[in-house]
Amino acid sequence: MTEVSTPATTNNAGNPIESDNESLSAGIQGPILLHDHYLIEKLAQFNRERVPERIVHAKGAGAYGELVITNPDIANYTKAKLFQPGAKTESLVRFSTVAGEQGSPDTWRDPRGFAIKFYTEDGNYDLVGNNTPVFFVRDTIKFPDFIRSQKRLPGSGLRDNNMQWDFWTLRPESAHQVTWLMGDRGIPKTYRHMNGYGSHTYQWANSKDERFWVKYHFKTDQGIDFLTQDEADKFAGSDPDLHRADLYNEIEKGNFPSWTLKVQIMPVDEAEGYRFNPFDLTKVWSHKDYPLIEVGKWTLNRNPQNYFVEIEQAAFEPSNIVPGIGYSPDKMLLGRVFSYADAHRYRIGTNYAQLPPNAPRKTEPQSYSKEGAMRYFYNGPEVPVYAPNSFGGPHADPERAGDGGLWDFDGKAVRAGYIKHAEDDDFGQAGTMVREVLNDEQRERLADNIIGHASNGVTPQVLERVYQYWKNVDPDLGRKVEEGVKAKLAEAGEATEPQTGDSSAQGGDETSAVQVGGRS
Repeated sequence: MTEVSTPATTNNAGNPIESDNESLSAGIQGPILLHDHYLIEKLAQFNRERVPERIVHAKGAGAYGELVITNPDIANYTKAKLFQPGAKTESLVRFSTVAGEQGSPDTWRDPRGFAIKFYTEDGNYDLVGNNTPVFFVRDTIKFPDFIRSQKRLPGSGLRDNNMQWDFWTLRPESAHQVTWLMGDRGIPKTYRHMNGYGSHTYQWANSKDERFWVKYHFKTDQGIDFLTQDEADKFAGSDPDLHRADLYNEIEKGNFPSWTLKVQIMPVDEAEGYRFNPFDLTKVWSHKDYPLIEVGKWTLNRNPQNYFVEIEQAAFEPSNIVPGIGYSPDKMLLGRVFSYADAHRYRIGTNYAQLPPNAPRKTEPQSYSKEGAMRYFYNGPEVPVYAPNSFGGPHADPERAGDGGLWDFDGKAVRAGYIKHAEDDDFGQAGTMVREVLNDEQRERLADNIIGHASNGVTPQVLERVYQYWKNVDPDLGRKVEEGVKAKLAEAGEATEPQTGDSSAQGGDETSAVQVGGRS
């Protein structure tokens, strides 16, 4: 029988080690010696195996894929190389839940992250979105407040429905997204059975420098499917990694999931007069006004070899754009341009862009960025470390670069909400969705999901706002919610009427609080 040759174990510097089984000690019964470098390295490495989990989207799964452009006419709208006729672009995707921690079940009712990194000839292009076309808030200054309301109470460390409904009902722009969340798509059957959306409004520019506003839609070719609340609750206990396992196993079996990429295109000069503010992340554009245009086919065909290295260390950021694509006046998008990259610097280090999943594949960075913890790519000693210079260092080339999609705006600094367009209000699109998009069975499940959620730990004071919130969306739905919640609470013997003197039911987004045992 042929003996199998195995490589020698080394430390992280590549030096062979004496033993991987016994620590070096002062005699058999003596203390362990500090100069057993491999023992110290092994324990120290173990202590640091986990980086801080993401504040948002902590639990997820990912895979590699390819986008193939099937519509040659899309080049009329953008000069971005990844969207040119017949282009094939490698990509990395990470799907995720939003509020749950690393160990949370895949089947909680929650939006799903849908973040894609395209490795293009002009560097990486990151499209950071969700499985819904809208979001809970429209200004990035409210994003930390929203996320905290979906997380855990500071005292008990428990999630709290009352905190969620308190925030939602005080921020009426949340109604459209909460309608999505409480409906069938609030718990997709698998990551393969959900759509993905860029959600934000972006800007495209073609080779003639003509500008267009654009929204991305990734339509699942597997068909939309969902879990009922009862099914999701059972899987949370019996198979908490259901979605992660499904994605990995299906790709391993060669059942490659795919999506058809489509876009909505709005000429720049039509934005100002459109009936909804086109940059408001809580709104969608009507498909009748701006029909979907097919772009290409996106297929996932390869699993990562190492989940931590390739998925946990993957960093997606909307600041990664390429020529032909830019930003818009979407305030959530503009805030994320800063916050995502900053979160990566905190979580995985200053030089996170050099890690394998984040490094560009088709271009070599030519940057004056230098040093910092964990840096391992660097310029040659002959390359200057400053700009401008007269020694052949890289220089900015406006002919090759994009401009970020500049748009006209006035120069006065203001703090103001979006300009209201003719049909802008916070509940209108949610109501249209309930009455005209959902069928009878979907409306029934929507009402049941809201009733089940709102009757679990939500105080009578906040419930009064919950009832009015859904009546504003749709009177019939609001009535069903109120009757259903009150029936559940009565059955459980709980109070259904608010106590007098509650100031929190007055609306608005500014509330006072009494500090106990802490700083005011």
